[in-house]
Amino acid sequence: MVTEEKIFVARWGRQAQPLIIAHRGASADAVENTLPAFRLAREQGADGVELDVLRCGSGEVVVFHDDDLARLAHRPEAIRRLPYAALREIDLGAGARIPLLAQVFEELGPLLVNIELKTRPDWLGRARDDGLAHEVAALIRRHAVESRALVSSFDPLLLARFRRAAPAVPTGLLFGADQSRPFRHAWAAPLVQPTALHPEAALVDAPALREWRRRGYCIHTWTVDDPAELRALAALGVDGLITNRPAQARRALCYHPHDGG
Repeated sequence: MVTEEKIFVARWGRQAQPLIIAHRGASADAVENTLPAFRLAREQGADGVELDVLRCGSGEVVVFHDDDLARLAHRPEAIRRLPYAALREIDLGAGARIPLLAQVFEELGPLLVNIELKTRPDWLGRARDDGLAHEVAALIRRHAVESRALVSSFDPLLLARFRRAAPAVPTGLLFGADQSRPFRHAWAAPLVQPTALHPEAALVDAPALREWRRRGYCIHTWTVDDPAELRALAALGVDGLITNRPAQARRALCYHPHDGG
């Protein structure tokens, strides 16, 4: 375990060695996107955490990945329809609860935080602005985490809204191998002008990385747990590795507790 005194204060940007970013916290060992998962990520030596946010029925920005409670709580309700007073009473396992983004900011200490804005599942809903990007920008300012935050999304429209609300905070465009060709080739990047690209690991190879570098992007790739794959991606020169197992990732890359990742 890494003591608090030895945690390296990392920064987003180009890296000589990839940052270790804990996917939804140390989610292989604790309930994802909960305060215990984020505490454990810190203990395991992660440089930062990745988390997911959406607005609940009463308007607060909550940290949760899915549109509904079915997978984690075995309940059918939609997160966007329930007030936070109801959501905070739900036990996700071992006493873990759904936190507010504000609570997570207080928990993280010096860690970096990659905040993924979750898009609505329907096209009409995506076109409507529910204020998520604006509220996240306001919370980042209120908690003075501008130097530690990076905001990402699969949804170019959400990223554009966030950039208007907080132009100084870095952003990342997410894309995956199962998306249509325009999306998996980051077609929207020239429009939304992110700081970083966040490709699924299956899309990262030497030619792609050279092209993304030529266009000036930092590269954070997801979600990588296999030690051999972690080492291969690090050798290619990515800037961040998003993993469910930050302690294992550090061991795979031979990082010492005092390293910067």
